[in-house]
Amino acid sequence: MSEPRKLEVLRAIVEDYVHSREPVGSKALVERHRLGVSSATIRNDMAALEEEGLIAAPHTSSGRIPTDKGYRLFVDQIATVKPLSSAERRAIATLLDGSTDLDDVLERTVRTLAQLTNQVAVVQYPRSAKATVRHIEFVSLGPTQVLVVLILASGKVEQSVLDVGAAVDDVRLARLRHEFLSVLTGCTVAGLPAALAQRPAGLPVEDQDTAHRLAHGLLQLSSAAREDRIVLAGTANLARSNVDFPLSIGPVLDALEEQVVLLRLLEQMAQDSLGMAVSIGRENPHDSLSEASVVATSYGPGASAKLGVLGPTRMDYPNTMSSVRAVARYLSRILAG
Repeated sequence: MSEPRKLEVLRAIVEDYVHSREPVGSKALVERHRLGVSSATIRNDMAALEEEGLIAAPHTSSGRIPTDKGYRLFVDQIATVKPLSSAERRAIATLLDGSTDLDDVLERTVRTLAQLTNQVAVVQYPRSAKATVRHIEFVSLGPTQVLVVLILASGKVEQSVLDVGAAVDDVRLARLRHEFLSVLTGCTVAGLPAALAQRPAGLPVEDQDTAHRLAHGLLQLSSAAREDRIVLAGTANLARSNVDFPLSIGPVLDALEEQVVLLRLLEQMAQDSLGMAVSIGRENPHDSLSEASVVATSYGPGASAKLGVLGPTRMDYPNTMSSVRAVARYLSRILAG
């Protein structure tokens, strides 16, 4: 069996199984694909593929299905990620345009990707340790209540209500905001604690206590900004695919709910020459995802965060990879703008 024909037969088996969910037989391959050889030759080819562990027979079926190893070889042979159609690109633009802030952008992003792929879509918040401070705001809500807002250059916004212990008027708040901005603007989140330590030492005595409390509030917001978070959409798509999880869909749903498993996996996934990262079945280091595949890519300034989809190993990898990359590129443009 020549290497090109082996790959062609494997490709045909993967494509048929992905679309039909039924084990694929030699007769069906001959009828549906122009492989240029007889059914008997295809049977021999399938036997060779099975011997290599690339396909397997489920139970007593006469047909064959791809194994994790077979899917991996198939994915590795994808030489290019095909572009989306103009209609698909317009759909992405329509769904993502008009987003108002980072939270809204990411919510729209996962909903869009889930609709395009019919899988669970996941996006990591941009890593904030290296993000810089764009602005801070202090807003009086009452005699001693102040809304403290921290806005990062990445678009991320953190806010909380703080009791500053004494009445403070708008003029004093504006003065304090100016003082804090003078040392915090352009500062990284990681460097925020050190920068805050410079204030409020040089302020008038009457502002010292209020400034200390505001600094503490900003410090708490910087800690919240550094937490890794993800946004999910399309979990119902996974539930509808429970036939693709012979053991149990429960562990997969648990992993989605815990989120830390997905965060670790996204961190560990290495991208290939196409800029894509694909983890298939038992390649996943977490047993709960042994019947699932994850397709992801990086996005945003510095490409420090990932977005992707999770679904069964019986996945349309070429179209999924195409959708993931297209949405990532559009999201990156939005964040850069």
